[in-house]
Amino acid sequence: MVREIVASAPGKVNLHLGVGEARTDGYHDLVSVFHAVDRREVVRLLLDGDPVAGPAVESMHTTFFVDEPDEDIDGPNNLAWRAVEAVVARAGVAVPRVRIEVDKHVFVAGGMAGGSADAAAALVAANALVAQFGEPLPDEALHEIAASLGADVPFSLMGGTALGTGRGDELVEMLSRGRLHWVFINPKIGINTSGAFSLLDDLRHGNPALVPHLDATELSQALTSGDVARVAAALHNDLEAPALSMRPVLKRVLGVAAEAGRRAVVSGSGPTVAVLCDDANAARFAAEHLAEQFDGYEVFVAEGPDHGAVVGKVG
Repeated sequence: MVREIVASAPGKVNLHLGVGEARTDGYHDLVSVFHAVDRREVVRLLLDGDPVAGPAVESMHTTFFVDEPDEDIDGPNNLAWRAVEAVVARAGVAVPRVRIEVDKHVFVAGGMAGGSADAAAALVAANALVAQFGEPLPDEALHEIAASLGADVPFSLMGGTALGTGRGDELVEMLSRGRLHWVFINPKIGINTSGAFSLLDDLRHGNPALVPHLDATELSQALTSGDVARVAAALHNDLEAPALSMRPVLKRVLGVAAEAGRRAVVSGSGPTVAVLCDDANAARFAAEHLAEQFDGYEVFVAEGPDHGAVVGKVG
């Protein structure tokens, strides 16, 4: 019996994020183009003892390779913890108690779906655990659990580049050519995601120009062309306006970042700023420049598209 199961899943950037009107269930209809990058979260399940009935998770510990948050995230509310419990419960088999270890490489609460990547990696790791003692869950069941955990978790499972509709969890793979090279900057100023959506609704009442951008055709064509300049011109994020309103310092970050690369946008609901560069060398130079300009901010380089959640590969 394997006593340790290792899995990883990618962080993401939204190449396009169009936000529709608020729905009766409290969510917004989204048209999002997700792009997985090779900054990956790593989840390990360490098995302890023989199979037992009851909760599967004994404890959890996160090692931070980015700045550590003030709050303790290692508890039953963590998405990775919930993912393991959900898979084991759905499979209906007894497994040994497990300790979860997470190597966190994606900014915490940064708009890059780091928590969702933890959940996705935990889902496939838990399914590999279940497979040692019974029948593993089919992909459809994993997707259902992923969607129940959060709107970004299904894409973290899938990876690549994908069009997301509905809450963002109805996914279709998108064709793209070549690699995209990025610099990511975290100003470490929290932005509440639900607050950003609510503020966007308010801003739209007073600004008719802030209409929902729900057509990603231009970006789709740019991705298939392989032309970085076309992709840069087609990047869009409806949540950028509320992010800038909530955290005005982001205006300066975006301005400096845009000069360092081809184009800079807020990633998701922020506060991370994603800078698209022409190639790997340009990204490295931009990262060095931005680290000098913004002392104390977190800066790293990544590229995509990258594969989704997988067992047995790290990076």
